[in-house]
Amino acid sequence: MLQLAGEVGLLVTEHAIGRSSANQSALADSLAAIMRTLIQAANEAGVTLEAAAVKNLSKIFDRWPHERLYPPALDVSADPEEQLPRELYVDVFERSVRGQTYVFQRCNGVNIGDRLTDNAMTADDYRFHDVFHYAYVAVLTWSPVIRALFHLKRKSDPKIDEAQDGARATLIEEGVATWIFGQAVALDFFADVKPGELPFDMLKHVRQFVAGYEAEQIPLWLWEEAILQGYAAFRFLREHRRGRLHIDIHNRRLTIETLP
Repeated sequence: MLQLAGEVGLLVTEHAIGRSSANQSALADSLAAIMRTLIQAANEAGVTLEAAAVKNLSKIFDRWPHERLYPPALDVSADPEEQLPRELYVDVFERSVRGQTYVFQRCNGVNIGDRLTDNAMTADDYRFHDVFHYAYVAVLTWSPVIRALFHLKRKSDPKIDEAQDGARATLIEEGVATWIFGQAVALDFFADVKPGELPFDMLKHVRQFVAGYEAEQIPLWLWEEAILQGYAAFRFLREHRRGRLHIDIHNRRLTIETLP
């Protein structure tokens, strides 16, 4: 590896002083030397260049695919009554109770979940953070938090119920949402971030969070879609303080509209 680094360093030096561009033959010799050293390093490591290239391409397409083909829903094989809802509307709004402002959620005319505040010394509107969980449902078809909220744990399979839908998985999801929120604060809640522009390291950290759970198999580009859609809805709620969420698993979309 040191020899390979030396050959590459030599080529960079030659290019910096203009020798490589002026002498194409010398450039070809340098590139050939690098390839020979690269092959030697790969052989010593027991890795073929073909296998390394395939693995690298897999990482690239996991993040920036040629074609965005949505994988099947994670609960596609579950009993229908234990599947996440394929389409759902949830109203999110603020209401004052005894001088304290809370966020409430309502689905089909019934209040759901706990009333929320920011739970922080400084107001940051984290009270609207459940929108991130709904984005995970719509785009990723994954959310232990929403499964618990709607009593949709996959109890017909005790192992999945305990490992994938249990308290630990719920805490993992809350941790993902909280950690991403911390990153988003410094980036204006991703207001100017376009698809393909979320930091690669951020998405890799998210995958590390969910390692060992079914969400680990979700491609990074799909995580990005869920995050950006969730934060688009979050920014809407920050501005309007109320809205109607449309969770649409069929089209992998979370949208929000004005709540009358």
